[in-house]
Amino acid sequence: MTRGVSPERTEQRIVRGSLQFRVVSSGTPSSVSRPPIVLVHGIGMSHRYLTRLHDVLAADGTVFSIDLPGYGGMPKPDHDVDVAEMAAELASVLNSLDIAPAVLVGHSMGAQWVVEAACQSPGSVAGVVVIGPVSDDRHRSFPAQASVLALDTLGESPITNAIVFTDYIRCGVPYYLAQVRHMLTYPIEQRVGDLAAPLLIIRGEHDPIAGLSWCRRLAARAGEAAVVMIPGGHHVAHRTAPKAVASAIVAHIGVPAAV
Repeated sequence: MTRGVSPERTEQRIVRGSLQFRVVSSGTPSSVSRPPIVLVHGIGMSHRYLTRLHDVLAADGTVFSIDLPGYGGMPKPDHDVDVAEMAAELASVLNSLDIAPAVLVGHSMGAQWVVEAACQSPGSVAGVVVIGPVSDDRHRSFPAQASVLALDTLGESPITNAIVFTDYIRCGVPYYLAQVRHMLTYPIEQRVGDLAAPLLIIRGEHDPIAGLSWCRRLAARAGEAAVVMIPGGHHVAHRTAPKAVASAIVAHIGVPAAV
């Protein structure tokens, strides 16, 4: 396949009890030996804001973008789902796809789900990447999170903000608030220390949600970790600078980036 041309995406749904997952996949035969990459959105979001990163990575390998239950128009679960349960079911979905070991990439609250999934199923994970990980311990309350989220919107592009807000509407306030409660209490700074796989932390240079000192503290807690800054980026750096983020991910994996 010609480099630079977005590969065709396919979509399927996978059901785990009352939890339904959407899996969007695409890829091309890789010129290098690269494990599959799995992209996981943040709270309130869907695979839509991951599309640019998905397509860049899929130019030289296989990529899966996952919509979790209750997000992106997927049915809401019939019970409260905390981080540990969501991560366990996510790992089960990945195992059903027969793609292990894979590199898990999570943005914002997605960082919590992929870290927890990697801790629960270490044999299925080749690497973990977190982009703008939450929750920064400097503002671990709902008012503080709302404040930095509002600040971040001032730096994001109008199109990015439009995608974010419409996905929030699709998620709905009750489900969002229920998930925020889990987001604010999940001890990611402890769980990264339990990772068997290497950890890469990516943040936009101007991200007010995941501060630099917070990201460095997370890296210090992990056994093997690195922090990469995306110049000029904000919280949704993977959409505004998908090539830079993709390059950091493939470097973390240990293979050359697609040209």
